[in-house]
Amino acid sequence: MLEATDLAKARRAFELRYWAALAAVKYGCPQIRKGGSIVLTTGIAGRRPLKGWTVAASVCGTIEALTRALAVELAPIRVNAVSPGVVRTNLWQNLNTDEREHLYESVGKRLLIGRVGEACEIARAYLFLMQEGYSTGQTMVLDGGAVLV
Repeated sequence: MLEATDLAKARRAFELRYWAALAAVKYGCPQIRKGGSIVLTTGIAGRRPLKGWTVAASVCGTIEALTRALAVELAPIRVNAVSPGVVRTNLWQNLNTDEREHLYESVGKRLLIGRVGEACEIARAYLFLMQEGYSTGQTMVLDGGAVLV
């Protein structure tokens, strides 16, 4: 909830997600050839925030806006983003095995495809955006249909 939001933690979230991405692009960009590719990471919270997700939604929305702005500024270098939903990764390692599997099962049941994503599926999205040469300023959402339900 907003009234319980720790602003220091909110600033830290922006430091880790937004400012780190901007710094990586700023300092890495000179090494990227014309026509090369940058792919950032965001999340579906920006498109479909839940109650209590004010900071997460704000960070994700900011990364999407950064993606579009950088695509314009850095052209002909292409800049895109991947926005995954719940995926079986180490992000959930703070949960014990039973809690983690319960999360995957309960979230998966609510998704249109009936399961959470696998890391290899998300990795293919990054590879696609890096290899194809026509998209820029786009956010590819891989969420099993979460933004639709």
